[in-house]
Amino acid sequence: MAQASPPRDFRFWLVFLGISIATVITALELSAVSTALPTIVNDLRGSDFVWVGSAYALSATAFIPMTGGLAQIFGRRIVILCSLFVMTVGSILCGVAKSMNFLIAGRAVQGLGGGGIAAITAIIISDLAPLHERGVFNGIVGIAWAAASGVGPIVGGALAQAGQWRWLFYLNIPICGVSGMLMFLFLKVRTPPGSLRQKVAQVDWIGNAFVIASTTACVIALTWSGIQYAWSSAHVLVPLILGLVGLAGFLLYEAIIPRRPLVPFVLMSTITGISGYLQTFLMPIVLMGIIYYFPVYFQACKGESAIGAGVNQLVVALIVAPIGIVAGVSVKTMQKYRPQLWISWVFLILGTALLIDLKEETPRGHAIGFLAMAAIGLGGLLTTTYFPVLAPLPVSQNAPALAFFMFLRNFAQVWGITIGGAVLQNQLEKHMPSEFLAEFPQGTTIAYATIPLLKDISEPLQTEVRVAFAESLKVVWEVLTAIAGVGLLSSLLMRSLPLHTYTDDVWKLDETEKTDAEQNVVLDKLADSK
Repeated sequence: MAQASPPRDFRFWLVFLGISIATVITALELSAVSTALPTIVNDLRGSDFVWVGSAYALSATAFIPMTGGLAQIFGRRIVILCSLFVMTVGSILCGVAKSMNFLIAGRAVQGLGGGGIAAITAIIISDLAPLHERGVFNGIVGIAWAAASGVGPIVGGALAQAGQWRWLFYLNIPICGVSGMLMFLFLKVRTPPGSLRQKVAQVDWIGNAFVIASTTACVIALTWSGIQYAWSSAHVLVPLILGLVGLAGFLLYEAIIPRRPLVPFVLMSTITGISGYLQTFLMPIVLMGIIYYFPVYFQACKGESAIGAGVNQLVVALIVAPIGIVAGVSVKTMQKYRPQLWISWVFLILGTALLIDLKEETPRGHAIGFLAMAAIGLGGLLTTTYFPVLAPLPVSQNAPALAFFMFLRNFAQVWGITIGGAVLQNQLEKHMPSEFLAEFPQGTTIAYATIPLLKDISEPLQTEVRVAFAESLKVVWEVLTAIAGVGLLSSLLMRSLPLHTYTDDVWKLDETEKTDAEQNVVLDKLADSK
């Protein structure tokens, strides 16, 4: 059942505020930790820095498809409240961590909550705003995301330099509390009927097991690749192949067997939808490559502090938010989404291509200008890639479509972190002075082990190390440029389709309850619309 966009009262805006606050949490987890990583790794005497990011991304990615199914079966409010609670627990665990292994475990728990938050907030927005207006609302949420992303590296750097990096995680606790309170009080939506036992029986447990096991195998392979083990080793190839085959098997299983699939086959039934999902996967690889490894350039090549590197990265936040709103408003005004996507990909390609020319002596202003060019492209893509995903589908498929959308986005973030890390590690092993490289044992992540020591290295060795970083990062930017190019090519496949001007009446804000008979009819309709 669908209806035109209803009048919006104060509850809508308070729910929207709660969504924006929840978005701040996920943005902080992406941005703040990156500038503090060298300090965290040094303080906990660890070496597996990639797992600090990958553990979060792994658990978030694996849990996202289940979130869409749980939202359909249990309702939106209970899912977002549970996600916020799990994020709070994970943040506490990270804050009290005394070892890298404990921190990584805490990050995995955080990821479960973060994945749930990312998916359910997108689903709730789709429930409350029709597709033709959603670019505007996502642009507004983008302001919260960009503000947190911009402030995050600065806060992370400041806390790291003060020896208080644990507060990066403790800060999540009150933020989760405020968001949870708003959702509890004002997200009054209809709860699907049935007992707990009936609802648990509806969950696609086999599909979830498929995606969790396959995603885990892929991430383990990507995390080991080029650092612990060579790309060609069995330690990397076996889990990677098994993971990719498992994901293919997951999609095949979802298309044939379950009555309430996590990923209905209809999501992949149009070339426009496939193009949208391809773009959704490719963009975050570039985004995470920039977020994680651009601060490395300033800290390693320019000798800047963690705070300084965070301030330089602020340009991303200052540009992404307004560009995202402009892109969203233009979609609403023009009722078209293809031009915005094409222009955004071109800007991203130009920005990453310019980064290739960065050297250790490049003026700071040039580097920030190149980053700004890439940020323009990222701003447009962050708020428009879901239009080709949702335009071909009925509004009743919003939840599974957006859950799969967020799954791909988060899975791609893992690839962005690990591909960038593997490339940087391999290139540093080639370009670092041999006498300096010999100080690090096999399997050490050279980038984050080196940065804290740079200020104590005498010349001319210090300059040689900085040059090695610049040459190594050049290859990272080349890889990101190529990936952005593939994104542009994939965008050429999509068609221009009309945008929905209505929402699904099943999940509107409403104080009243449907009868069990009415809700059972709705659930049967949702289950049958594969």
